[in-house]
Amino acid sequence: MQRVVLTVLLGVLTAAHAQRVQAPIPIGIAVAQTSNTALLGQEQVIGARMAEKYINARGGINGTPIRLIFQDAAGDENTAINAFQNLITKSGVVGIVGPTLSQQAFAADPIAERARVPVLGPSNTAKGIPQIGAFIARVSAPVAVVAPNAIRTALRLDPKIKRVAVLYAQNDAFSVSETGTFQETAKAQGLDVVTVQKFLTTDTDFTTQVTATLNANADLVIVSGLAADGGNLVKQLRQLGYKGLIVGGNGLNTSNIFPVCQQYCDGVIIAQAYSPAQASAANQVFVRDYRAQYKKDPPQFAAQAYAAVQVMADALRVIDRRKKLTSWELPALRVELNKQILAGKYNTPLGELRFDKDGEIIQKQFYVAQIKMKDAKNGSFVFLR
Repeated sequence: MQRVVLTVLLGVLTAAHAQRVQAPIPIGIAVAQTSNTALLGQEQVIGARMAEKYINARGGINGTPIRLIFQDAAGDENTAINAFQNLITKSGVVGIVGPTLSQQAFAADPIAERARVPVLGPSNTAKGIPQIGAFIARVSAPVAVVAPNAIRTALRLDPKIKRVAVLYAQNDAFSVSETGTFQETAKAQGLDVVTVQKFLTTDTDFTTQVTATLNANADLVIVSGLAADGGNLVKQLRQLGYKGLIVGGNGLNTSNIFPVCQQYCDGVIIAQAYSPAQASAANQVFVRDYRAQYKKDPPQFAAQAYAAVQVMADALRVIDRRKKLTSWELPALRVELNKQILAGKYNTPLGELRFDKDGEIIQKQFYVAQIKMKDAKNGSFVFLR
């Protein structure tokens, strides 16, 4: 009997100890390291690691370092769910940055919501993400705010545009949300949407969609998809004879599409939530460090992941000043971190950020860039005024 009681007591003590926050402070990163979505997730891994290095080099959280724990969320819902579950239950993270896709967020974020673990979406721009729950926020501006800028810029570059073809990935929640915004904007600008073509993010042959676009005599094509499928679609549009302007959605907003569509990427217009020229001190440091390591300007997906890690660290720093993080029990710290994230104001590479009561980002500056290719594999995003 005494042995049974002792065993129970030891179990209780072990459970209590496991609930205490340990240093270094664990922050979960659940983004795409594999699958075709990895073309976006690779940039997020880089941005998150750069933030971790910068924060820890400057004392971490008032002397306590942070530690990023990575789980591959790949490009599907089930993998994202598993990544979230592992970070919450096995790794005991205080919060999660991820996943890469909005489609995944709608599946995985409710896991964190039920566990009362704060989530910062680094690239989830579909309508309704912050409304998933009280513990869900995002540093990625919603597509309804960003995407219309690309169409307005296309019209400025070519005022004669009248006929628009819209092509989108029907199996991706973000692309479905984005194409809705694109179509609404086009109609509001007095343009005729002459054809709407669907495809899958796993497709590689877009002959049917391109042929329909050419037959419709479109003089502007708008593509909402991911980097691999979107890049191949752009390539095939040009190879089969389309000459007009192309607007790409946020899924094409990565230099990793350059080897996909090669010289045919040239001229694609993409709205941006980030610019390397953003004047904040935080961005100047980020750009300097990124250029030193990668010999090119940082992309939006890296900047947003960096900003998400920074926001969590800044919020933890405020909490730590009131009560040392290692004296908190994990569930209580997660709740407090969520409150502080929503209450704070943050100077990040994206500029000054705040959140509304739902966890929606409040961001002031947005941009539009056009791809300029140097050769078949190398290019850059040229920001337009």
